Amino acid sequence: MKFLDLRRRSLVRRLVLIAGIWTLLVVLIAGVFLTAQFRDAAIRRFDQSLAVLTDDLYAGSSVDNGQLRAPFLTDIRATRVYSGRYWVILDKKPDGAMKPIERSRSLFDSDLMLSSAQIDQLEAAPGKTQYFDLRGPQDKPLRAAAVQARLPGYPDPVVFLAAEDRSPIDADADRFARITAFALLILGGGLILAVVVQVRFGLQPLFRLRREVAQVRRGKAERVEGSYPEELSPLAGELNALLAHNQEVVERQRTHVGNLAHALKTPLSVMLTEASQQPGQLAEVVTRQAQTMREQVDHHLRRARAAARSQTSGERTPVEPILDELAVTLERIFQDKADGRGVEIDWRCPDDLCFQGEKQDLMELAGNVMENAGKWCRGRIRVDAVPVGEARMTLTVDDDGPGLPPEERGQALKRGQRLDENAPGSGLGLSIVDELARAYGGSVQLGESPLGGLRVTLELPRAVS
Repeated sequence: MKFLDLRRRSLVRRLVLIAGIWTLLVVLIAGVFLTAQFRDAAIRRFDQSLAVLTDDLYAGSSVDNGQLRAPFLTDIRATRVYSGRYWVILDKKPDGAMKPIERSRSLFDSDLMLSSAQIDQLEAAPGKTQYFDLRGPQDKPLRAAAVQARLPGYPDPVVFLAAEDRSPIDADADRFARITAFALLILGGGLILAVVVQVRFGLQPLFRLRREVAQVRRGKAERVEGSYPEELSPLAGELNALLAHNQEVVERQRTHVGNLAHALKTPLSVMLTEASQQPGQLAEVVTRQAQTMREQVDHHLRRARAAARSQTSGERTPVEPILDELAVTLERIFQDKADGRGVEIDWRCPDDLCFQGEKQDLMELAGNVMENAGKWCRGRIRVDAVPVGEARMTLTVDDDGPGLPPEERGQALKRGQRLDENAPGSGLGLSIVDELARAYGGSVQLGESPLGGLRVTLELPRAVS
């Protein structure tokens, strides 16, 4: 049952749910116990009054010339027909049959008879009052008290039985049960409300710690600075230590990446210089392969740096200044395109939209896509950056160029893939964008642009304000 699956619930809901279940169980048990005790107490008082009547019958009965005579009782209720108060004196024959000797006027034309099990119970404890539940006149529920005894001068055992309608007791017990249930439900609701308030108040430091960690993750803070109870202070300290350790690891990775770049680029530069001074077919091969190696090194180093940065607490980079700078730069680069009319870049971005990452990576992501659009467009590029949800954003670049057929869009994202060998470049532009976006947990989608060319959509992490 999903609503009882505590593993999927928050800590507050879990504590409230457990407290609510225990409260309901305690309230239910208490209600059943109190109602049962009230009913038993009422029945005991009821039995005591019936026992008094059976004692009066027993004590006041007499035997005259072998005939048993009932005493004169002043209980007015026993004189009214079907009043609910009854008594009867029974003669127990040797064969076990019960024959009424005397009975109250309230019984009128009815009799009170005992079952064989009740008769056996009386016979097993002669002289001791026993209590039973019977059905009386008009099928009313009765509570009965009976005692079996022997009278001097009378040959057979005699059973003195008094009974009374127990409906008032049952009604009182039911009313008590309803009142108790209502009171206990109010008490249980109050207890659950108190638990909710206590849990919400008691867990405020945890909620505050969560908000501070979120601030660190979004780049608004560098460490957890709040003051916490002694139970949470060690946790806050460990979190700060973890953040410091991660930052140290990232800085070490960046240092290694820089050292590797310097170690590889210097020999490649020497090879390119030497090859340029030695014309010939071998020099051309060395120059081409060395240039390819340099591009591959740059590509993988960028990817490694991005992967390392994406694991840190996160930088906040405003998107609007980046798009403005790229648009101005690319319009200058492609000013001689399209018969000298240049390229018009129309971009739109909310003022408060921020990329959760470093400026250099956003420049590379947006710059590669917009530069690719500039190479292939006829004269128009449209860029839209919009927030999507609470933690995502999309950057969409459309151009009015020839576009790409659907079957070739997947190949355009492969490393080093060039669909047109006559176009300048190494074929790494969109591949770099794809791998850099995935390093940040994002994605790249190619589609058909409303302008007629290619649409490139980047989904990237967004820094929430």
